[in-house]
Amino acid sequence: MDPRFSDISSSPENEIFKVVFYPDRIYHDAYLNATVSERYRYNVTEVRRKADITFIKAQVFQDGRFLANVFRIEYLASRLCETSREKNRFLQSQVLCNLKITLPDKSTVETQIALSFCNWVRAFQCEIWDNLDPVDGSSHHFKVLSQMGRKGTIVHVSNLDAALKQLRDIKIVEMNFREGATDEPFGYKINNDDATWDNDYMRSYQVPNTSTPSADGNTVHVDNYLVNFQRGWWLDSANVKPVRYSNAMMESINPAYNPDGTNIVEMKWILQRELGGSLVYFHEVNVTPGSFEGVHQHIGSEELYYIVSGEGIAYMGCDDDPAFDNTIPIVSQEIYCIGQKPVRELHVKPGKIIYTKSGGIHGIRNTSTTVPLIFVAFGYHCS
Repeated sequence: MDPRFSDISSSPENEIFKVVFYPDRIYHDAYLNATVSERYRYNVTEVRRKADITFIKAQVFQDGRFLANVFRIEYLASRLCETSREKNRFLQSQVLCNLKITLPDKSTVETQIALSFCNWVRAFQCEIWDNLDPVDGSSHHFKVLSQMGRKGTIVHVSNLDAALKQLRDIKIVEMNFREGATDEPFGYKINNDDATWDNDYMRSYQVPNTSTPSADGNTVHVDNYLVNFQRGWWLDSANVKPVRYSNAMMESINPAYNPDGTNIVEMKWILQRELGGSLVYFHEVNVTPGSFEGVHQHIGSEELYYIVSGEGIAYMGCDDDPAFDNTIPIVSQEIYCIGQKPVRELHVKPGKIIYTKSGGIHGIRNTSTTVPLIFVAFGYHCS
């Protein structure tokens, strides 16, 4: 790493930028496979994180000379550990990654890669290089050479060469994971039909294919994780059509349930699969005049509402915020799939914020018969 970077980022006026530059500071000094020898250096060009997955684009240099373009995959496997345990099996030394990459010309290449568990990063990992030959007039260090090969942690996959040659221009990477091909320690083969998978468990995304409220056709099911390397979005919510829902987060036993289906909440799903990390969506919600987004509890996820326009009533768990006092009324509400619970009743207007952690309860009602209540929401997994 250029020492000037450390000098600049450590100056008092730039202390905050340690957060901004975090990936560079970490990944240039991190354990990557060839760093077992000081003769190899990596230039990490881009990093994306999605749930348990870290996908790295990089270049590797040997003895100061360019050697290869690199994709590196690291996978923590927490979901796959759980699905395997449900079959009374445990993950051992390897898991399999099904990898699909979209090239700049929109064609795709696919392959399956074995990821081996690495104690240094405490994850299953593999690096795909577009060239395993040493630089001219040299030879590989034996510790790096020992990692190379079809079953190694540094591999060459010929049908990914085109993707690696266009490293910067690769934007779309899709992946799913399954347990290894052989049970350990018993040695029997695990076929696809019996294997356990982590394919972004029950993941779907929303598309306004029809204006019919709560239509199945607006839900697109996928069986993989999307890692998106697009570097920025310039968006206008006015150009995003909403997906419409009837009696959202509400059972028919709820007194607010409207059997004629006119209790409508509209959601503009502005960003979904494009997001990285644990973020699931960023959307704009329109609780139409007189409508009610049912009160519900978050488990293992968090959500933040920011009220943009309109006014109404929000409900939060009775003791979710310790700042609640006796001036905030307590009422009873039907909680989605849980039943009647006491909740706080809060007046909301533009600028009000509702932040709900895992275990928290919230919902929102538009009390106006003429004016929409609009808020933006971020939802993300926290476990």
